Amino acid sequence: MYVQEDSLYVGFKERNRATFSYFSFLPNQLSDSFILVPYLSFTEHFTMDSVEDTNVTLPFKNGSSPDYNPGDVGFVLMSTALVFFMVPGVGYFYSGMARSKNALSLILLSLLSIAVVSFQWWFWGFSLTYSKDSGKFIGNFRNIFLQNVQNEPSPVSQKIPDLVFALYQLMFAAITPALAIGAAAERARLFPTIIFIFVWTTLVYDVIAHWVWSPNGWAYMMGAIDFAGGTPVHISCGAAALAYCMILGKRNGHGTEEFRPHNVSNIALGTVMMWFGWFGFNGGSALSANLRAANAMYVTNLSASVGGLTWMFLDYRLERKLSTLSFCSGIIAGLVAITPGSGYVSPSAALLFGFLAGLICNLSVKLKHVFEFDDALDVFAVHGVGGILGNLLTGIFAQKSIAFYDNHERIKGGWLDHHWEQIAYQLATSMAGLFYSFAVTYIILFIMNILPGLSIRASHEAEVKGIDESEIGENAYYHVARLMAANARTGELRTIRETSNFQNNVGKIDRTERTFAHF
Repeated sequence: MYVQEDSLYVGFKERNRATFSYFSFLPNQLSDSFILVPYLSFTEHFTMDSVEDTNVTLPFKNGSSPDYNPGDVGFVLMSTALVFFMVPGVGYFYSGMARSKNALSLILLSLLSIAVVSFQWWFWGFSLTYSKDSGKFIGNFRNIFLQNVQNEPSPVSQKIPDLVFALYQLMFAAITPALAIGAAAERARLFPTIIFIFVWTTLVYDVIAHWVWSPNGWAYMMGAIDFAGGTPVHISCGAAALAYCMILGKRNGHGTEEFRPHNVSNIALGTVMMWFGWFGFNGGSALSANLRAANAMYVTNLSASVGGLTWMFLDYRLERKLSTLSFCSGIIAGLVAITPGSGYVSPSAALLFGFLAGLICNLSVKLKHVFEFDDALDVFAVHGVGGILGNLLTGIFAQKSIAFYDNHERIKGGWLDHHWEQIAYQLATSMAGLFYSFAVTYIILFIMNILPGLSIRASHEAEVKGIDESEIGENAYYHVARLMAANARTGELRTIRETSNFQNNVGKIDRTERTFAHF
């Protein structure tokens, strides 16, 4: 028998071979104790008669290879690709909601979020979030540059290697700032936004994710449950979006001009990409291809469907039309709300998650008019409010029997299991994530705004011209109809008539036609 840090190795000798089992100490939320979880056995062959006289290499040391479940590893890698697919989906969703002169910048920012956070996660992000010997508030630099990450078991599931887990969690870190910066649409400079993504991920996302998901985080140890990112992803990005739009101020023409989505097809496309990817977002958080993952996927789809129908029919009462935009907004609200509870609640509960998300997030959109802030794409109403709602509903409807679908996680459950204090844990974590993200984001942006070259607001001229043209120099759309004529004698070509269509500042199509002299 051999004890190493939080692990126990037990060896059994039989003739010329020895079998070793690896156990991990995991906290038992049902009592103040630990449980031994066996997850790995391996066999070594010897020519010597006794194990005691043999120099045995224990797993994960000196280049040895643990026997991970290839099905679980493949499932998590597939889920990683699905979550990656969500990020450009965010870009297309946001670009469709903005005016055409700003559409390309929002797609670009979603892709930049992947690139910037990929570097940050390798540099120190994963270490600050998931280092195994960390404190309750933040991790350390034990795994900086992904050191000691390659072949060790992950800190959350012993069935997959650390490297696979790090890659999967990278996608969660990448999508969160991509969601948050939607509030700054149509008026934020791109270069300072790139700097913001790196700094915000380090000081906000990594910290909150450590609280909630690291076995050493204070929220995790307290007993808060969050399956796939109610607080680290949705509440944190919603609060950041609120701070961002308050620092930036309102768009030019806000309150006097009508800002309408320029391309509902892009909105629908982005919704489909996110809805599809969310199967990996929630289902993949089981970190294993098991019944719990299947349940998470089922409730995710059901909540999204009910949320979309609820929001659409709520808006139908106003104009007597079935709006595509309303349906897509409700789908996202339902997906957000079910995220923290997807690994803990039943399909019947998911119906209520979707209905309440469609209802409450729809009404929350009105908050920006009441408090007069310009959240351009309603990030706070959908992700901030939806994340809080999902956390609280999880405290009510979480069931220990569903959590144990993976034959591993033991919780006390929520109100359905008569664990009344669970909702207090959920509320405490939600409020901590909300206020921390808002305060730190506000400070980051305030400091950046006074540093030379890092002011975050685009100039008035750039905003009128459009972020695409002023910051990128490229456009999402440029349609020109041109009539050409050729001189029969010289072959010279000349434009006879040219027509351009473009969207003006109030979202209406202007048509300009120029006629040129003939030869």
